[in-house]
Amino acid sequence: MNIQANEGKNLAIEIDGVKWLRVPIKTHVVMRDDKLFEDVVDKYTANIRQADDIVFCSEKIIAITQGRSYPIDEIKPSWLAKLLVKFVYKSPYGIGLGSPHTMQLALEDVGLPRILLGCVAAAVTKPFGVRGVFYKVCGPKAYAIDGPCEYTLPPYNRYAKKAPANPNKVAVEMKKRLGNEFVVLDANDLNVDILGKSSKHLDDHFLKALFKDNPLGQSSQQTPIAIVRKA
Repeated sequence: MNIQANEGKNLAIEIDGVKWLRVPIKTHVVMRDDKLFEDVVDKYTANIRQADDIVFCSEKIIAITQGRSYPIDEIKPSWLAKLLVKFVYKSPYGIGLGSPHTMQLALEDVGLPRILLGCVAAAVTKPFGVRGVFYKVCGPKAYAIDGPCEYTLPPYNRYAKKAPANPNKVAVEMKKRLGNEFVVLDANDLNVDILGKSSKHLDDHFLKALFKDNPLGQSSQQTPIAIVRKA
């Protein structure tokens, strides 16, 4: 296999004096009917995985294979979703909960009480120029919800998705079947969240540092999986 970085990205990163490789793994466009292990993770990593590798997987394809990604025209925002979306900061790096459609998914998945608490916190801190409070209150499940963007790979430029269900359970199951540590990752150019991991001893700060420069990208790269090993 020809190992190379995505365009404009680095293959290696140094953390505490140790160099690590983040090998991007290109896949087909993952769809709802795909099975995460057989059709995606094992299929594309079997010939490159080594015993001590850590397999990182985008939370997006896990959500897709769980049936938690929806065509935008199938989501019917409630009046409450249309109201609450006004309290959310709209980032240039993605829609997040900045549309009524994704806010509707948040109400369903995160729950009204936490969403309301996040909106109140955002309203209080907004006059002071503080951003991101809403997501801090609502947690990683809310942050992982996303909607259609122009740069998103079709057909998902017309879809919105929830966070994956039970990401820790998914990670543990993948480790059993792969034989490698497995991490469920939500990364973009602004932030990295670890939604699930196969072992408690894997340090979140270290895992986030590995992907702080977003080496997998999130547009046309089509590399939702990475193999991480020492250089």
